[in-house]
Amino acid sequence: MQIKEIKAKSIITKSKLPETDYVINPYVGCMHGCIYCYAQFMKKFTNHTEPWCQFLDIKINSIDLIPEKSNKYKNKSIGLCSVTDPYLPLEKKYKLTRGILERLIPLEPDIWILTKSDLIIRDIDLLKQFKNCRTAVSLGIMDDSVRKEIEPFASSVQQRINAIKKLKEAGIRTAIFICPIFPELTDWKAIVEKTKDYVDEFWFDTLNIYPGIYSNIKYWLKNYHPELLKKYEDIYFTQKKVCMSLSKDIAKYGIEKKMNFKIYFDTGE
Repeated sequence: MQIKEIKAKSIITKSKLPETDYVINPYVGCMHGCIYCYAQFMKKFTNHTEPWCQFLDIKINSIDLIPEKSNKYKNKSIGLCSVTDPYLPLEKKYKLTRGILERLIPLEPDIWILTKSDLIIRDIDLLKQFKNCRTAVSLGIMDDSVRKEIEPFASSVQQRINAIKKLKEAGIRTAIFICPIFPELTDWKAIVEKTKDYVDEFWFDTLNIYPGIYSNIKYWLKNYHPELLKKYEDIYFTQKKVCMSLSKDIAKYGIEKKMNFKIYFDTGE
């Protein structure tokens, strides 16, 4: 892992995501080692030659780039993060996310956080000070042995479940992002049943096998789940049809269970 401290020119950037106004990414790169990570497209802009998840740039001046006073972000949605995780292991040392949250509180934005780490519970004291705060933990696999294959350096399944429980107990709005849904491996109903008592909202998204990611997925399947390789190759070419069926199953289940849920993946409709 190549670690480098850098200085950023700005830290709050306009978002291209449909449900948020701004995003903050205090790190460039990631440390979780997820084989399916969509954010590796960022290498086009970072000039890194190392493989994705083999480098991390730390925007060491991130906290100083948050204005002390401003009405610009009041009641605006700010997300942490869109192309990294705000609670990477080195966040324990650098505390950039914590410092950013401290500076944002008086600016009164609506905050949402998405993470694979239970380190988020460290900042419960700050999260409670926002008028509107949503915290989401990404969890696509219940079997921790499979989780180690695909997300080797992220928090364990149980650590994430414990984190979402503590967030809920602290009065913070919570979500579980069931993503990615791996065919034959993700038991999304089991995730819902295991976490429903601590979760305000469930989000769903499929495994998006982009051309640049498929080589990672193929290598993983060959080594760990060779019996699924053909099925995944079929899905790669007929994904919208598969997504349509899965979307209907989730929607039916969600309505029957009276869940608050969102389905983000493309069904072709």
